[in-house]
Amino acid sequence: MKSWRRSLIVSLVFLCATATVLSGCGSKSDNNSKTAEGSNNNTTKVEDAKENKEGTGSEKFELGSSPLDFTFYGHYDWYTMPAWGADEASKWIQDQKKVNITAVNSGGNAAQKLNTMIASKELPDVIWTDRGTDVERLRAAGMLVSYDEYLDKYPNLKKWAGDSTLNMLRSSDGKLYQFPNWYTSQPAGNAGYLMNSKMYKELGSPKLETTDDLYNYLKAVKAKYPNVVPFEPDLAKDGQGLDILYSAFGEDHSPVYLRERVVPTGDKLTSIFQDSVYRESMQFASKLFREKLMAQDALTQTKDQVLEKAYTGRFAIAAGASPTEYGSKGDVELKKKDPTAGYEMIWPFHKEGLDKNKIWTGSYNQLGWNVALITKSAKDPEKIFAFLDWLTGEEGSRVIMWGPEGILWNGTDEEGYPKFTDTYINDVERRSKIMDATVNLQWNGNTVYIDKSKMKFEKTLPAEKQNWESRYQSSITWKTQYNATQFVNLNPMPDTEEGIIQQSVDEIFSESRAKALYAKNDEEVLSILDKAEKDAMAVGYDKLLAFKTEKWQDNLKKIGDK
Repeated sequence: MKSWRRSLIVSLVFLCATATVLSGCGSKSDNNSKTAEGSNNNTTKVEDAKENKEGTGSEKFELGSSPLDFTFYGHYDWYTMPAWGADEASKWIQDQKKVNITAVNSGGNAAQKLNTMIASKELPDVIWTDRGTDVERLRAAGMLVSYDEYLDKYPNLKKWAGDSTLNMLRSSDGKLYQFPNWYTSQPAGNAGYLMNSKMYKELGSPKLETTDDLYNYLKAVKAKYPNVVPFEPDLAKDGQGLDILYSAFGEDHSPVYLRERVVPTGDKLTSIFQDSVYRESMQFASKLFREKLMAQDALTQTKDQVLEKAYTGRFAIAAGASPTEYGSKGDVELKKKDPTAGYEMIWPFHKEGLDKNKIWTGSYNQLGWNVALITKSAKDPEKIFAFLDWLTGEEGSRVIMWGPEGILWNGTDEEGYPKFTDTYINDVERRSKIMDATVNLQWNGNTVYIDKSKMKFEKTLPAEKQNWESRYQSSITWKTQYNATQFVNLNPMPDTEEGIIQQSVDEIFSESRAKALYAKNDEEVLSILDKAEKDAMAVGYDKLLAFKTEKWQDNLKKIGDK
């Protein structure tokens, strides 16, 4: 799930024509001597901070007026913070804003690292993590600083995120402890279908709209190109292409239902195993698999294998959470050998009779990806908040995304968006170097500002110079992403009864979907899903559904849908 989430979120970043920005997402690059693996020098005992106050008085802190030093911990096995000050953007922030950040890294075992820090009461000043379990654990232990008194004083977060998003982030005590990353008030995401355009033309450019069209097209591909994968489902073991196919069989049935293991029915959340849309989609997927119209290593292949097929043009149609990631690079690679080759995104498939404008291949939510927490270890929590608020504002967003002014951008227009330079347009190597370096320093991404900057600029370019991703984001992917804000924070704490049930249901879901894919016929698919329903109910699925329904109804009230 984490790899999927990283792909989804990085897709929101301003992508270069070469799409090299994406390569930094899962990086485990080494840090210099400023990076510490959680040594005591980089943490402050919570006990020593008892006298700290969450505010420093009524006077507003001006970033750059005095030095600000704090420690930062990214709570992910895969995350290693780049050395602060080693790239042009953070060096400028270090010099001009007097901010110095020392990394506390997980060492590849984030869960153990956090448990150790909590037990010893030695926490970093800032923790960057997923919403949910760990946030509530730290809050319940009294280890987090509330942001409420800072929101009006430092207005960027409140301005760009809005009250609706902030209210969804509030904890059970009514206070706000989470600073969101890549939050948004407009659609975002890259989930959908990617098509090999040369194969499509060679097969006569047939109509590709319905699931029947897709099935017939894949059969034609198999007959003409025996060494090509007709349908590539990406990392199907994580959902990916199978989730996308699900959306084709029901209006307003987003893949988020699969991830949450629920389906809304009236005012309740009900079983995914008995969902007619899910059952039909698995019958379709199983048929593709057994007729060898789908990659036969769908459940075992690695991302590198998917990329290799993309870069060599060895699939006809692909579906996944972010196929733009390899579609853009693959398009460039294929065109090097043949200018008529390449990839294009296509409008989502739908079952005959359904409204194509109510098919959602992916989802987004207002809260975005993860959150930054300021702990009570911090000596200057208000100053840290002021920095995070600046980072999510217009100036901070420009600097951390495109580097300091004077290289890739010079000044802003009347709406506050950057004016990109000739260097940005023509010097791909330098542009990529600057932007790649800060992907893992974008902790408080402002999706709306970044995306509007990107799209406004793209519209000024001739078609041949427009960014591949931006073209399809604006015309297809953003238009086909479902607002799933109502489904956030439904999961119970793992050490509760419902949390234990959740783990069992997740295992039953994953195992049954794999078995259904390998089923010999449609009847066996349904039999497998019926057994999964029975097994899930035996471990308490009905109690989990009731728990999630209550959480869902609370969400609806918070966002004003009830």
